[in-house]
Amino acid sequence: MREDQFSMLKSRRILVTGGAGFIGSNLCEHLLKLGVMVSCLDNFSTGHRHNLEKFIDNPNFALIEGDIRDPEICKKVCEDKEYILHEAALGSVPRSLKDPVTSNEVNVSGFLNMLVAAKDAGVKRFVYAASSSTYGDSKDLPKIEDKIGKPLSPYAITKYVNELYADIFHDAYNLDTIGLRYFNVFGRKQDPNGAYAAVIPKFVMQFMKHESPVINGDGTYSRDFTYIDNVIQMNLLALTVENPEAVNQIYNTAVGDRTNLVELTQYLKNFLSEYDKEIEKIEVQHGPNRPGDIPHSLASVDKARKLLGYKPEFTIEKGLKEAVAWYWHNLR
Repeated sequence: MREDQFSMLKSRRILVTGGAGFIGSNLCEHLLKLGVMVSCLDNFSTGHRHNLEKFIDNPNFALIEGDIRDPEICKKVCEDKEYILHEAALGSVPRSLKDPVTSNEVNVSGFLNMLVAAKDAGVKRFVYAASSSTYGDSKDLPKIEDKIGKPLSPYAITKYVNELYADIFHDAYNLDTIGLRYFNVFGRKQDPNGAYAAVIPKFVMQFMKHESPVINGDGTYSRDFTYIDNVIQMNLLALTVENPEAVNQIYNTAVGDRTNLVELTQYLKNFLSEYDKEIEKIEVQHGPNRPGDIPHSLASVDKARKLLGYKPEFTIEKGLKEAVAWYWHNLR
């Protein structure tokens, strides 16, 4: 990813919702390096202040503490913004199954509040985090953007509704939108703690503590694990693409390769054992499959390559090696 490719973003006014979260804070940090005037909105329900420590004092950075469920906050933060990267959401399939009402309030009502505010503020482009969960029970592999199945969780429903609303706001109000269907994103700053921690940071921390991770099922379920820098590239491309055909579209945001959970844990053991030889000896346990989980996920990134010029630079191995190094040096 060439930095000069995105030089046109310098001094632009961009809002990142959920900017204290894993993906949002990485986007904020990268945008600041490009000379962007970055505003971050977060209610810190799942985001963390420590994710902002490196750049909280940057004169080009502004933090607004607030909730996207509040229409007035949304209106305030969208004023004078040129672009929006909407990352704020309540993630996690299990969380949505436990509390579907709150997931809907944040992911649907909050999303709609942001669309209305963006429209009213005359925002040039609204790029938002969609989800691979939208593919639901579709058994087609690889996943292609225009072929989805029946959602398998409240979370998946909310993210599909986002896509429908974004499409309507383009047709009815001429608001340019681009949705990025994230596939199992991982990397630096991803929270390893809590009941809904993602599998990679959770397993890394368990290995570092010499604990045995528990794989849901027999370990044959596979995912298109996607390193954070590939996601940053996709967001930047979505912000800057000028081809009208490329706007008001949905794109898979992934690598285009899949890894099962047995393979994943072996990668983690191999990379972590470079720092601690004892980790190689730790056995992995198996538990029941998790409700709402799809067996396999693999993205086609052909559409993103063709219309956005996307070139994923991080394979699962390369990304995991960097992620493991970050966790070892920052959270051990």
